[in-house]
Amino acid sequence: MTRVLILAFSLAASAFVSPGNAATDCASCHARIVEAYQRSGMGRSLYKPSPANTIEDYRNQHDFLHSSSGTYYSMIVRDGTYLQRRWQIGFDGRETNVEELTIDAVLGSGSHARAYLHRTASGGYIELPLGWYAEKGGYWAMSPGFNTEHPQTRRFVSYECIFCHDAYPRIPPNDEAPGSDPVFAGALPEGISCQRCHGPGDKHATLAHTAGAMLEDIRASIVNPARLSPALRMDVCMQCHLQPTSGAIPAIIRRFNRGPFSFVPGEPLPDFQLVFDHAPGAGHDDKFEIVNSSAYRLRKSACFQKSNGALTCTTCHDPHQNQPQNYSAVCRQCHASVIDGAIAAGRHPAGSDCVICHVQKRRTEDVVHVVMTDHWIQRRLPRGNPLAELPERHGAIAEYSGEVVPYPSPLPQTAENALYQAIARGAPADLARELRRVRPREAEFYIVLGQAWKRVGKLPEAIRAYEQAVRMRPNSSRALLGLAGAQRASGELALAKETLARAGRAAPASAARLFQSGTVDFDRAHTAAAMEKMEKAVALDPDFSAAHTGLAAILFRAGNFDRAESELRSALRIDPYDASAYDLIGRVLAGKGQTAESLFDFENAIRLRPGYAPHLYDYALELSATGRANEARAAVEAALRADADMPAAHALLGELLSRQGDIPGAIAHLRRAAAGSDPTTAKFATQALQRLAQ
Repeated sequence: MTRVLILAFSLAASAFVSPGNAATDCASCHARIVEAYQRSGMGRSLYKPSPANTIEDYRNQHDFLHSSSGTYYSMIVRDGTYLQRRWQIGFDGRETNVEELTIDAVLGSGSHARAYLHRTASGGYIELPLGWYAEKGGYWAMSPGFNTEHPQTRRFVSYECIFCHDAYPRIPPNDEAPGSDPVFAGALPEGISCQRCHGPGDKHATLAHTAGAMLEDIRASIVNPARLSPALRMDVCMQCHLQPTSGAIPAIIRRFNRGPFSFVPGEPLPDFQLVFDHAPGAGHDDKFEIVNSSAYRLRKSACFQKSNGALTCTTCHDPHQNQPQNYSAVCRQCHASVIDGAIAAGRHPAGSDCVICHVQKRRTEDVVHVVMTDHWIQRRLPRGNPLAELPERHGAIAEYSGEVVPYPSPLPQTAENALYQAIARGAPADLARELRRVRPREAEFYIVLGQAWKRVGKLPEAIRAYEQAVRMRPNSSRALLGLAGAQRASGELALAKETLARAGRAAPASAARLFQSGTVDFDRAHTAAAMEKMEKAVALDPDFSAAHTGLAAILFRAGNFDRAESELRSALRIDPYDASAYDLIGRVLAGKGQTAESLFDFENAIRLRPGYAPHLYDYALELSATGRANEARAAVEAALRADADMPAAHALLGELLSRQGDIPGAIAHLRRAAAGSDPTTAKFATQALQRLAQ
């Protein structure tokens, strides 16, 4: 009967469960279990910050300098509100790009680490860059993935993240489709709920309080993992505790016909999501990462592999409480005679703690501030110091381009599974071939194909893929925006404008659509229309830094330098690592006669994006205007090393060389500029050549 309920619930997508944490309802019958569970790591997985749950030092050791990005952070409690403050040192030593964001949720019990979430005006959550680690008595450091020269400032918390770290949130109905931006209706619930492991509880609670209800029916109305098969019991744990890697392969792909929170304990996990791993022998066989320290490593153990399903996560762990188990007693259930015989023969120490010699704590490779238990039970532990400090990874993990395999076992050879395996391999040609063969019902496959073709620069193929997605789902704003982006990149501006108009009918209040449409209008020199759309995009999403920069570009072209500067200050407050914003504010300040500060901003742009020709040229132009000819020449020569076909750079270098008396060199560069595709530059270069000829 339970299996029938599971199948029925799984067909209802993610609306099958009441939102929030069901612990209050469960406690009416299971008070002792609920009380113990709420003290466990899962019970304390996410919560609003308060004095009662704060273990970090917000008052003394609360400042942090991230030297790689030149950014300062401070953790603050002000009038009962918890905040993370971020700033940099700008021109003339002044604080700049200052931002204070409220901490609306804390992610993590604090046993190993904590991350901090801020709720945006649009209803999403972003992860703040500075985190807290429990090692060495507790300290601040960058959260995983933020330790780069350009840390993200608007990393949105995905549905997948909340799936494993919290209960069931409320999601607006139109935001459950695959690829939707993560939006939540109201605050997040606090802690992983009972329903994460036991499934929907409404019917069970109703029956339990119904006079005359049969005990058998009450029990059958809820999932008890203890009564599941060993494989399905493991799947309950592995819905969150199975991820082969945090690296660049698509380790987990949720099936496109499933909602983000639609997994029901008791159903096979591959019906909900597919898991992929590096192929054996690809150099990743002994990776130890924070995401794979538990079930993935346990499955490597001979104990697990030879137990015929008898060894599962709950063999050693009671998920309802944090109290340590007598692990050695568990080991003796299978190994008592071997252990006792080896002790009697003098081949085994008489100590009673199996964990000391067969399970180790180890520093994770991807989050080097955390030490986790390695659940690979080994006969002999590897040599070396597993707690030794590891160098922190700077930037994204290197892209993996090798073969990937389904994990933990091969998938049934179905047409649908072949499509997902093609996505996991990351080769658009493979996915295109499978799509020609299978013809799935989900448009998402074609959206993914369009993204893959665009990523490798094959725009006609990307356009065809997006067009098929639009034919299948005419009102998909994601497909329409993808198609418009590919059309714009191909120079098909009129078609892009038409596609964006269709997207506007599907999603009229989309800041992303308005930004893209405004960009197309700007490309077509429709300045008034572009400005109107950019202003609407900024009004809809004040945290959209690219929209502030796009609006500033339009204002700059219109000669409105003061307002352009204001928009760029907003953009850099949101994202202080945007080289294009620094370059544009340098041009704005140059136009206002603020030369010293403009040069400072040009240098920031070049530092953030080294070797980018347009920024080097703008810097050289301002240096030339201030009479610093030698520095201007060095900068423009660097621009031409980056892009030898840049007409404006040839024209500027020609002018500088002519001032320095190198007439042959000047003529050579001016001729290159005169032959270029930019008519304004060509006219200038031609006139300069005529003057030199006189």
